[in-house]
Amino acid sequence: MMVTVKYILVILRADNDGEGGTFSTYSLLSRYLHITNRDPREASLIEMKRYLSGDLETAGRYMRYGIEKSRFIKTLLKVIGVLAVTMVMSDGVLTPAQSVLGAVQGIEVVDPSISKGTVIGVTAAILILLFLIQPFGTTKLATTFAPIIIIWLAFNAVFGIYNLAKHDWTVLEAFNPGFAFEYLIRHKEAGWRSLGGVLLSFTGVEALFADLGAFSMRAIQLSWLCYTFPCLLLAYTGQAAYISNHPEGYSNPFFNAVPHGTIYPSLIIAILAAIVASQAIITATFQLVAQVMKLSYFPQIKVVHTSKTFHGQLYVPVINWLLMVGTVLVASIYNNTTSLGNAYGCCVMFVTFFDTCMVSLTAIFVWRISPWIVVFPWLIIASLDGTYLSSALTKVPDGAWFTLTLAFILAMLLILWRFGKEQQWAAEAEDRYPTSHFVTPRGDGQVQLVQKYGGRVMSPIQGFGIFFDKAGETTPIVFSQFAMKLVAMPEVSVFFHLRPLETPSVAPEDRYTVSRLSIPNTYRVVCRHGFNDEVITPDLASVIYEQVRIAIVTRKSKRDQQNQHEPRAEAIPPSSNGVVVVGSAEEPDSINLTKKEVSSSTEEKTARDLELNMIEQAYEHQVLYIIGKEQMKVKPKTGIFRALLLHLFLWLRENTRTKIANLRVPMDRVIEVGFVKEV
Repeated sequence: MMVTVKYILVILRADNDGEGGTFSTYSLLSRYLHITNRDPREASLIEMKRYLSGDLETAGRYMRYGIEKSRFIKTLLKVIGVLAVTMVMSDGVLTPAQSVLGAVQGIEVVDPSISKGTVIGVTAAILILLFLIQPFGTTKLATTFAPIIIIWLAFNAVFGIYNLAKHDWTVLEAFNPGFAFEYLIRHKEAGWRSLGGVLLSFTGVEALFADLGAFSMRAIQLSWLCYTFPCLLLAYTGQAAYISNHPEGYSNPFFNAVPHGTIYPSLIIAILAAIVASQAIITATFQLVAQVMKLSYFPQIKVVHTSKTFHGQLYVPVINWLLMVGTVLVASIYNNTTSLGNAYGCCVMFVTFFDTCMVSLTAIFVWRISPWIVVFPWLIIASLDGTYLSSALTKVPDGAWFTLTLAFILAMLLILWRFGKEQQWAAEAEDRYPTSHFVTPRGDGQVQLVQKYGGRVMSPIQGFGIFFDKAGETTPIVFSQFAMKLVAMPEVSVFFHLRPLETPSVAPEDRYTVSRLSIPNTYRVVCRHGFNDEVITPDLASVIYEQVRIAIVTRKSKRDQQNQHEPRAEAIPPSSNGVVVVGSAEEPDSINLTKKEVSSSTEEKTARDLELNMIEQAYEHQVLYIIGKEQMKVKPKTGIFRALLLHLFLWLRENTRTKIANLRVPMDRVIEVGFVKEV
């Protein structure tokens, strides 16, 4: 019910352009509902798909209106999305420790004299090795791990069939759900509390959904329904058959139930499979970190795309090393799977409940299913989630407090960063205007500030100036600050904007778009690049110069082609006296029109040559990379609590921002323009 029906058949369909996870579902909803603020520089790049009111049923229309008008509901959805991410990340610390430690503990079945210190040491060594190989990427790791998991599941299936045949095949009656209700009625509170252990059989579903960005929905569905699910059913029923005859085998059912003579290969393959199981949550954590960074809930840190084909296969170095330290510490401190099991599962049930709610909203506002149809299955699944969740919460004093505390601390960090970014966007809004808002051309070819900013004439700086702007489509803030404070601008100015696309690479001929602004000798270059494209290189200036030059030439060629396709009288070569004769002498209008066209064409050619000559001279004189460094400070008389939050945000921002020295451009050509904004 939880895995096959809820996740495999329903929730996996709620992907956001191929990405999965609760936060991705929140991001999907934000394109169909007005429930979040966006960076003004990137708002126009988001494809909004909000349906017209007439396209929704009456109940859905009223629901949407209520959600969009309620600040509380919008905040609640944001908090749910953030908590789901941080809870999966908290489980990302526990899962590798739980999986590997559980497999290594099989050594104690082989040799009970093995000390606990040896078990912990072997576990720590395997965990460290697991994180050391993460830079190889999901594709290479999956290619290596796939045979392991296939063999591991085959072992489980074969052992399950063996135990069913040898011990008690009547346990198959347990597939009747009526026995589950009888069990709960018979054992009452004890039966309810035992559900906290039962849920360990389906932990990992939250990672399965989050891993959707690395694997396709169809691949996950086929692998689960056609192989994984049947093998696991056989494994669990086989272990139940063994325990029905050997109750003492409950302590370690897998290793106790293996047939004689297979304990050593089972131990080896179990340890290898535990590594694979750990890989799933590590991959999910990388996916989720990338998602929260994309929506400005986390500082921009280095993300490595490990595949040239799939944009969702990522490696985040900082997160990888933090997870490694955390899992080794957790395995050493808890030192057995029973203690880890108490800490495990609570966050999983919270996430599955959040997924139920988010996907129900998706069904209403994205898939446009009537709320009256959605509410009934939502009640059934939410009740099931709530039953398991309430049981899992009883383990909070026994260890679950650790994952919940870690999740809440991480959630506070993400919400703090988002709060600070929204305040930063508001402070920057006054500079987010077209270039004409700040400067205007004069009749003599010079440029001056508009009257609002003093109206002074801009002093030209010899050279080819490149103003960086990470995103956006209006004037870079660094240009407005440069122009207004220095009252100067380069002879040739280029606004360089970056547009990252979720594709491996963009062909060089399709990568750049150049447009000419109303300000003389000012251009906008937009670079659309994939995640494997290297854009900021030492020869960036020559690339930009060449793109601008090609655009000028191409624009002239297009005009010539348009003129050629326009209907006109046939031109005859000039006579010996230099007079252009078109048609007959009785058509003076045609003669005058053609003379104007020739004159206009000559003027255009002259203007083009002057423009090309200007950018060439500026480029050869010097190239300037002009980069902004924005400092922020808290406004005076800000409330104590708000000021504290903003100071924390500014401290995080200062210590995580990209350093200018990391740019791969010649440092002797870089100009850093500092300016201060109040938040």
